[in-house]
Amino acid sequence: MSQLELEDINEELDEDSLKDRFLTFHLGKASFGLAIRHVTEIIVLQEITKVPDLPDFMIGVVNLRGNVISVMDMRKRFHLEPRPYDDRTCIVVVNIDGLAIGLLVDTVNEVLNIPETQVDPPPKTHSGIKNNYIMGLGKVGKQVKILLDIAKILQDEDLEQVQQVHELAGPEIR
Repeated sequence: MSQLELEDINEELDEDSLKDRFLTFHLGKASFGLAIRHVTEIIVLQEITKVPDLPDFMIGVVNLRGNVISVMDMRKRFHLEPRPYDDRTCIVVVNIDGLAIGLLVDTVNEVLNIPETQVDPPPKTHSGIKNNYIMGLGKVGKQVKILLDIAKILQDEDLEQVQQVHELAGPEIR
């Protein structure tokens, strides 16, 4: 899905319509969803510059049209087995508290409408993923999508470190 397609979707829909829409992606065999209103674009995997002293799941930064974007490896964030990057690996750029962050995922699937009536509360425990990351479990046909709360993916101290990297780099890199 290209940036243009996402912009078209967001322009066609008002805030109420965006409420139940989720961008779905895979990490291994698990299927996840992010509220589409937080997604700004999807980009192909590009060269990632390592930055010292970041949490291990923050694998570095990319230069996106002159802007520094920190990149989080979602497999590392959720303590999943690493796998080699391939032509389907991509970066989903989201906005967390006014900060653009790239989420490295195995593959992006589609934008789905998952009404609140089809979302169950998060489970009491889930191996590898802390419950506070999970907004709910979306039922789509016979499948279940783990719906993530993007604001809770980064802890406050992690977010502060990422913000410091962005401040050091300035709004643009040349």
